Amino acid sequence: MSKRAADDSRNDVVPPSSSPTAKKDDKPVQVEEDEMGAFEDPFGDDFDSEEDVIDVGEEDDDDEIIELNDEVEDDEDEDEDQMQDGESTAEIKKPKREAPKLFLPSRADALSPGEVLEPDTTVYDILHRVNLTWPCLSFDILPDHLGDERRGYPKTAYLVTGTQAKRKKDNEVTVIKLSDLSKTLDREGSDDDEEDDVERDPVLESRSLPTTDTTNRIRVSPHAAKTNEYLTASMSESGDVYIWDVTQHFRAFDNPGTVVSKAMNRPVHTIRAHGGVEGYALDWSPHVPSGVLLTGDVTGRIHLTTRGTSSWSTDKVPFIGHEDGASVEELQWSQSEKSVFASGGSDGYVRIWDTRSKKHKPALSVPASQSDVNVMSWSRNVTYLLASGHDDGSWSIWDLRNFKANNTEKPLPAAQFDFNKKAITSIEFHPTDESVLAVSSEDNTVMLWDLSVEADDEEIAAQRRNDVSGDLDDIPPQLLFCHWQKDVKEVHWHKQIPGMLISTGGEGINVWKSISV
Repeated sequence: MSKRAADDSRNDVVPPSSSPTAKKDDKPVQVEEDEMGAFEDPFGDDFDSEEDVIDVGEEDDDDEIIELNDEVEDDEDEDEDQMQDGESTAEIKKPKREAPKLFLPSRADALSPGEVLEPDTTVYDILHRVNLTWPCLSFDILPDHLGDERRGYPKTAYLVTGTQAKRKKDNEVTVIKLSDLSKTLDREGSDDDEEDDVERDPVLESRSLPTTDTTNRIRVSPHAAKTNEYLTASMSESGDVYIWDVTQHFRAFDNPGTVVSKAMNRPVHTIRAHGGVEGYALDWSPHVPSGVLLTGDVTGRIHLTTRGTSSWSTDKVPFIGHEDGASVEELQWSQSEKSVFASGGSDGYVRIWDTRSKKHKPALSVPASQSDVNVMSWSRNVTYLLASGHDDGSWSIWDLRNFKANNTEKPLPAAQFDFNKKAITSIEFHPTDESVLAVSSEDNTVMLWDLSVEADDEEIAAQRRNDVSGDLDDIPPQLLFCHWQKDVKEVHWHKQIPGMLISTGGEGINVWKSISV
């Protein structure tokens, strides 16, 4: 699949309620205004001028109203008499209002020039759009020390991104702080007396680390908050894998006077084991706080890099097992087994590996799709569940207990959906709810699914009675929510802010939370 299809052109849109105020660094992230999400005054056009407003408080005005009503009644009586006498009268035809139709971006035609999609703000608790200087194919959320289960407003989030600039010299790894993320208000239904519900303009601050190539994938160590060492790995288009320490960049946002030297803007280690062959697969071990990293490239090689007491070392012998040198598209460490990981490849297979094997061959292999396995997510809550997203738009949930060595029968997925018709670009389990997932696709959508939902026959029959158009017939009951974002590439749940997601695409970053989760 084409991994670098993000549009370099940037939309000059960020809703007025969500336009971040950028604080400049050496290379500030630019934020531009967007009309999307703007609220129109529902009463702004009711009266063209003050002369159109009739004051009915005076007695004379009351008399005029009564006289007007009498005239209207007389006209109606005359019309009825004319109809009874068989005389023809001119019909006043009123334009028919079309019934609202269900719109799903994944099923609709492409937008015409000048057409834009406006979100229904009543279904969002949070919706902010941030345009960056350059689009980023990948990002990750930095864990912070502001607390877990944060439900109050405004919210704050920290990110790290890798750019896809037009010129190599303009590429950078960017550490970002987004603060004053206020609740998105429905102005028609909002209560003016609620002082807490105030929409603010988000504030964006950034720190930049220059790099020479497009970043295909970037990931932060899951142990960063506990170790206070924010190790970040980025896989570049050149085939090199850079390991950065962005600890000081992260601290500088909230600790004035923090020094970030030029040396801190350079990688602490570079992995060159892939020999200049680019890749997209990258994952930190959740079991080793000091740092263990897997990387995979487009020729099917997987390398293991381990941090020692004074340096990093990469195994010279790669793990190889995908057919005919198929590209390794995704890598995921097991959440329960220290030495076990999974890979997804362009050969359509999901393969399970054990780093203790001297053969460096997969222990289990399962055909997951007739197309590429683009992305995967290993559940943190139910550690035998693995999700895979495919190039044909389908995605599956696998019960790893059904994977058997030398099994002639292909195991069936525990759940499978083909609702999307274009490639799946990202998939991730909810951090606490074992049945909920976020799935993004090249059809410009991020969809939230709840696999615990099961509609019975009576509910389906009632739905069909209420939906005479039939628009809902082929929509799975497990589909909770659909968010539109152009050229969306990745989506992640914020593990410390319940229900909040961040997604990246060709036109920047979206920060959002639906009322569904």
